Amino acid sequence: MKPKRIILIRHGESEGNVDLRQYGKTPDFSLNLTQRGIEQAQNAGIKIKEIIGSEKISVYISPFFRTRQTFKALKGSIEENITRAIEDPRIREQEWGHLRHPEENKEIKDERDDYSTFYFRIPDGESGADVYDRVSTFLETLHRDFRKPNFPDNALIVTHGMTLRLFLMKWFHWSVEEFENVRNPKNCQIVVMEKQEDRKYKLGSELKTRKP
Repeated sequence: MKPKRIILIRHGESEGNVDLRQYGKTPDFSLNLTQRGIEQAQNAGIKIKEIIGSEKISVYISPFFRTRQTFKALKGSIEENITRAIEDPRIREQEWGHLRHPEENKEIKDERDDYSTFYFRIPDGESGADVYDRVSTFLETLHRDFRKPNFPDNALIVTHGMTLRLFLMKWFHWSVEEFENVRNPKNCQIVVMEKQEDRKYKLGSELKTRKP
């Protein structure tokens, strides 16, 4: 049974979001939330509770430290609603390869943005297309879970900006150009997909675009 809602959330503010030098000395997966990021996650938990009320929710979490910490901070508001919470590496952020000086990362990012954020492969890392492929296999698992008779009314996916956009691209059959025109959500921005009478989902949250 498809859930009433699929709720996606990007992690809270991380050390890497406020200090790009962290990417030169700390592996991406082990970057922690800032205190502000923890507070953002706590507030997000309150908002999610307002959305789901007393309904149950199943949670899928990226294994990166900042997503796990985001879930830990928000779950206090919805703990009684959670039926299960599992980590899934397929919804981790795009791999950027090894530790690099911030200036080198900036050059790679600029080159990627000029070429294509979907097709450009980060040296020793992934392209957006690579992330799309693993998100696609995650969706296969999600659909199998939805067919279980006891699946709850809500699914929550705690993930990352690029991965969240690629999830929406796959689900709503966006073109590459449509994907590239959408900006990443802000830290702890909640994106809600709501099931309609025809059993299809409508994106109930607005994402900023690059073009006016």
